[in-house]
Amino acid sequence: QVQLVESGGGLLQAGGSLRLSCAPSGRTFSTYTMGWFRQAPGKGRVFVAAVSQYSIATYYADSVKGRFTISRDNAKNTVYLQMNSLKPEDTAVYYCAASSHPFVPAGIVASDWYDYWGQGTQVTVSS
Repeated sequence: QVQLVESGGGLLQAGGSLRLSCAPSGRTFSTYTMGWFRQAPGKGRVFVAAVSQYSIATYYADSVKGRFTISRDNAKNTVYLQMNSLKPEDTAVYYCAASSHPFVPAGIVASDWYDYWGQGTQVTVSS
């Protein structure tokens, strides 16, 4: 059974940093596009960032560009989301996702582009 397990969420003050991790299990995800999405209370799930299968390319939502960095370590079968200069509006449940589809900007921002999802990890940023 394929599972994506996120970790690293927490509660912190604005301006702080946090690193989320996503560890797929059940198969190797080195050939998958990996992405992060988030869902704030009362809102829909939105794209945050994605990385191509061999880290050749990354893509970010405008709201996090310059503050967040997505990376992957295929040897460890792990994907990371480094979040710096956090703001209260970054408060959300963060989800890791894996896609077997090509790394295409028009596709990777859509949740239905992804085949597998994690259970989510809560990030709360206080002002």
